[in-house]
Amino acid sequence: KKIKEDGFQKSQIQVLTGVLRLRQAALHAGLIDKNRIKEPSAKLNALVEQLHEAISEGHKALVFSQFTALLSIVKARLKEEGIKFQYIDGKTGNRKAIVQNFKEDQSCKVFLMSLKAGGVGLNLTEADYVFLLDPWWNPAVEAQAIDRTHRIGQKNKVFAYKFIAKDTVEEKILELQKSKRLLADSVISTDTGFLKNMTAQDLQVLLS
Repeated sequence: KKIKEDGFQKSQIQVLTGVLRLRQAALHAGLIDKNRIKEPSAKLNALVEQLHEAISEGHKALVFSQFTALLSIVKARLKEEGIKFQYIDGKTGNRKAIVQNFKEDQSCKVFLMSLKAGGVGLNLTEADYVFLLDPWWNPAVEAQAIDRTHRIGQKNKVFAYKFIAKDTVEEKILELQKSKRLLADSVISTDTGFLKNMTAQDLQVLLS
C-alpha cells in the first residue's frame, strides 16, 4: 500500500524495515515478540542437535549470527543444554583472552559470535565446524567468517553449514540471488546497496 501511494523510491525505509522483520521471523519468534523469547524455533533446535553431535565426536564449533538478540537466545539455550561456550560481539572487550580461553579449554566446544565482530582478525583453527544461522547475503562476508578456521595450522577438514528456513524470505532472497546476478552482488551486503538494486518486482518475489 505504501509503495502504491508514494512509489518505491520513497518507501525504501518501510521496505528495509519490512524485509528485516521477515528475516528475523525466519530465525526466532522472540526477535519479533519478546513475550515469545523462550519458545523454541526450528533453527535453534537444529543448531543444538548439530552441536551435540559435533561435540560428542570431539569437535569444536563456531556459531555466527548478525543478530545479537538471537545470540542471546542461543546462549540461554546452550546453558540449559549444559554446553559450555565463549561469546564475542561488537561490544565485547578483552577479545584476546576470550579467544585464548576457547583455544586452551578443551571442555569449551562452542564459540558464539556476531558475524561482524568475528568475521575478521581471528585465528580459530581449533574449530572445524562452522554454523551460519542467518546468511549475511554477501558471500564475501560469509567466506571471511568461515575462514576463521582456515588458517595456518588447520589440519582437519572444515565443515560449514548455512541454516535456511524453508518457505521464508530467506529462500526468496536466495532465489533472487540466482536469477539476478547484479542483485546477488549487492543484496544486503549493505542495506543501501540492497535498496539501490531492488525493484518493486523484486519485492513482490520476496513477499509472494
